Amino acid sequence: MFPLYLYFSDQQVKWSATQLWNNIPAYYCIDEQELIPQLLELNKTTNNRLQKQAQGWIKAIRSDQDQQHYLDQFLKTFSLETEEGVVLMSLAETLLRIPDQKTADALIEDKLTSAQWQLYMDANHSVLLNSTVWGLAISQHLISSESSPDNIFSQLLNRISRPVIRKALQQAMKYLGERFVFAPTIAQGVQRIHDLGANQTCSFDMLGEAAVTNLDAKRYFSAYLEAIETVANTDYIDRPAPSVSIKLSALCPRLEPLKDDQAVDTVVERMLHLVLVARNHNVQITIDAEESGRQELMLQIFSALYHNEICKDWGGLGIAVQAYSKRALPILGWLSFIADQQQTPIPVRLVKGAYWDTEIKLAQQAGLPDYPVYTQKQATDLSYQVCVQYLLGDNCALLQPQFASHNATTICHILSHASDSSKKLEFQRLHGMGEAIYSQILAQQPDMILRIYSPIGPHQQLLPYLVRRLLENGANSSFVLQQFDPEVSVGQLTQTPEHYLNETQQFRNSALPLPGDLFQPIRENSSGVILESSVQRQTLRDKIQSFEHHQWHAYSLINGDKHPVPDPVMTCSPYDLTQITGQLHPAGEDQVREAYSVTRAGFLHWNNQTVTERATVIKRFARLIEQHKEELIALCIREAGKSLKDAIGEIREAVDFCYYYAAQATKNLTEQLMPSVTGEQNILSYEGRGIFICISPWNFPLAIWCGQIVAALLAGNSVISKPASSTSLIAFRATELLFEAGLPQDALALLPGNSQDIGHLLTSDFRLAGIAFTGSTQAATEISRQLTQREGAPIVPFIAETGGQNAMIVDSTALPEQVIRDVIESAFNSAGQRCSALRVLYLQEDTADQIEAMLIGAINTLKVGNPGQLDTDIGPVINNHALQALHGHIEHSRALGRLIYEAPLSEEHDAGYFVAPTLIRLHTIDELSDEHFGPILHIIRYQADNLDRILEEINRTGYGLTLGIHSRNNTTIEYISKQARVGNIYINRNQIGAIVSSQPFGGMGLSGTGPKAGGPNYLTSFVLEKTCSTNTTASGGNQQLLNQSYMRE
Repeated sequence: MFPLYLYFSDQQVKWSATQLWNNIPAYYCIDEQELIPQLLELNKTTNNRLQKQAQGWIKAIRSDQDQQHYLDQFLKTFSLETEEGVVLMSLAETLLRIPDQKTADALIEDKLTSAQWQLYMDANHSVLLNSTVWGLAISQHLISSESSPDNIFSQLLNRISRPVIRKALQQAMKYLGERFVFAPTIAQGVQRIHDLGANQTCSFDMLGEAAVTNLDAKRYFSAYLEAIETVANTDYIDRPAPSVSIKLSALCPRLEPLKDDQAVDTVVERMLHLVLVARNHNVQITIDAEESGRQELMLQIFSALYHNEICKDWGGLGIAVQAYSKRALPILGWLSFIADQQQTPIPVRLVKGAYWDTEIKLAQQAGLPDYPVYTQKQATDLSYQVCVQYLLGDNCALLQPQFASHNATTICHILSHASDSSKKLEFQRLHGMGEAIYSQILAQQPDMILRIYSPIGPHQQLLPYLVRRLLENGANSSFVLQQFDPEVSVGQLTQTPEHYLNETQQFRNSALPLPGDLFQPIRENSSGVILESSVQRQTLRDKIQSFEHHQWHAYSLINGDKHPVPDPVMTCSPYDLTQITGQLHPAGEDQVREAYSVTRAGFLHWNNQTVTERATVIKRFARLIEQHKEELIALCIREAGKSLKDAIGEIREAVDFCYYYAAQATKNLTEQLMPSVTGEQNILSYEGRGIFICISPWNFPLAIWCGQIVAALLAGNSVISKPASSTSLIAFRATELLFEAGLPQDALALLPGNSQDIGHLLTSDFRLAGIAFTGSTQAATEISRQLTQREGAPIVPFIAETGGQNAMIVDSTALPEQVIRDVIESAFNSAGQRCSALRVLYLQEDTADQIEAMLIGAINTLKVGNPGQLDTDIGPVINNHALQALHGHIEHSRALGRLIYEAPLSEEHDAGYFVAPTLIRLHTIDELSDEHFGPILHIIRYQADNLDRILEEINRTGYGLTLGIHSRNNTTIEYISKQARVGNIYINRNQIGAIVSSQPFGGMGLSGTGPKAGGPNYLTSFVLEKTCSTNTTASGGNQQLLNQSYMRE
């Protein structure tokens, strides 16, 4: 890693392209405590005269109400700190795209009944803003029976019907949309450009969000092509020519790091077509900003385009760089290097950043070592200033800066350093924002070029853009919001970021824990992998591939001794039956008897260890799992057929179980002094029950294995582990690591093999103290029956987590693109082989056609195949029995004419147990007699007024594991949540991947007994409680009572 100061030195010219490239991922998640001092050292102060000038601008716009344009007023009036602000965002997101009137009316009622819109009517506001408020206020008081409206509202309440209410709201949302969208079509946009002032132009954004299907990508491609051609065919004699901004993820539905080769080739091919047309007409193109995870892909694509002969000597292909990224300056250094190599200018749009909240959440979910973005606004502003200095300096002569900012202090910093630069200045702002501040600047510098980032598209497509802009510019710390706030002094508003950082010496946001500390003090967080970094991705790939031909062995392990058998079973990968993964030495009846004898003795010793001592072993085990993660990932891929992402998730969940249960045990399983009468001491203590049988499944061969066994061991039990025969190699390797962590060898016995051979012996022994089971409902029922037949044996706990007919209900307020992503993940991740996986999708009739078509398109972007290849989405099902059962269901549905879609497979899939993602039509969930454990999704359409019937039939199945809800109507969400008899409900997200300690997981009815795994009550079923009550006065008087102060006379 090179320090940042070298980018400002002559040393930069001595670097190679590879060195500069590798320095980009080196800064991906660098510690802010290390990075910000470097920025402070590089930062140069702003000219005092210009800083005072900035204060003058703010005073001027505050004193002139006419300077406050619609969106300035909007953001000031409806802060996201207010309920009304959030409601407006939700309405603008949803209302215009709801096709049916009944659902639209229900949404309006849900969102507006609690808001106080009449309070926002203001004589100082523009007619347009008051028109928006008017529509909202009228609608609220027409639908709220408990409101106390003014006279005008009372009169309207008696006169206007619901259709008029809906119309008023739709008109209000259109007003709002028109202020965020420059024009509905590109033709109208190029006409409107002539209404702008001198030296003002546009960069047209076609509201192209990330494509979900290839059809989306083609549609966005056509929109970009039309934009370029329309811009080219219009005369701009009176101003600089407009440009077109292109979002690369709009051109490819799978622009993801694990799809790097294919995605890059696809986007480069499509972009070359656009670039060729743009070059021929000299229309400048800017590659727009994306989330951090796509940054390296964007740069690879940019490099491929830039080095193409089409771009040679042009200077019309630009790129956006986000200053909130810790990689911003290294990216600029790399861009400067390739520009010098090609001797072709690169326009660079420098922005603060548009996805901050998303970046924070994704980093937390992935368990990254730090965040890829700065955690304080002042740090982002400082980074922006340093990038400004670099772009205006002599070390990057061929980078042409375009500064996008609405912040007066930032603008002054640019102007301060521009005076010493020969480069031509261009500023940029968002349409509808920053108008007030730039009107002041342009009055003083009329020759300055101002480019307006101008969204083009129908108002219904406003959603993602609107939400980002509101979050970005509506936050309390935003200059756009604060510039009109009299409670924020001009001095505060123009305070430089370096002043704040130097004064506070607070270089990171103390309210935002690092991803590794996210769950503290409850537990440590498992470490993730930065798959977005090509360097780390390749390192991980190399380590995993070192086990490509490795063969593992699984034996019965009793008292630490292996028990080989004469004829071991050869195991093979479910995705390639010719690939041998190892040998399984199955346990027999003799091993069961010996395991009981050894673990009975082991229990006495292990149970006498303190909870702290037991927790120390388990936490050491967690660290060993992470140290051996590459081998365990390879095992999950080769033996269980898991994709890379699923395998990483498996390792992390296993570690999380270890840390969480260890923390819960040390907190809750220690002796507790109970309330007592005087002269008496009562102590509640916990101890293990004895020998616990842990029967773990093949679909989570490490995570659930760890969760069951670790919980039982921490409670003081000894354990006999019976892993699924399909994935015993993983269980054996994990057992070795557990012993290496310090677990006594007589505290755990491993018995791999077939349940039909040893299952009855395991569950009938009188020494059995409890069973933890995860598997099918049928197997759980059989085990329960066997337990009841043990004559004279003690009653023992049976903790079962089984399957479910898991449903998702989607109404017409839901965002289709979000629904598709969540359905794909819920139904087809892990080849649908999750207990929580989505089996039945309920679609409201009004949007069902659209969502089904998009779903088929999204399925066609999925790759089914060898999970050892990083770009594989769906691997095999576990064995031939599963394959035949799933194929049988598909063929039965085909014969009934119920098959909606079955993705194609090729001859290469004949090598393993592959089932294509499949959609099947049902009329009711009652048609499913069994759970179909694979990549099959059933779809049922429903009318909006049939919600009660849907909930009744879901509950009638008897299963109750997971339920997904996609709706923007809180009333609907609350009603479904209360009525549904399920253990886990997921709202407006996918319904898989429960996080340990955050989302305790387990079902009701046929889906399990509870308590929930990964929750605060799980350990209680593994312990016995003992109360010890002592009469402390038995050998004399009550000394404690006698010592009370009131006895001292």
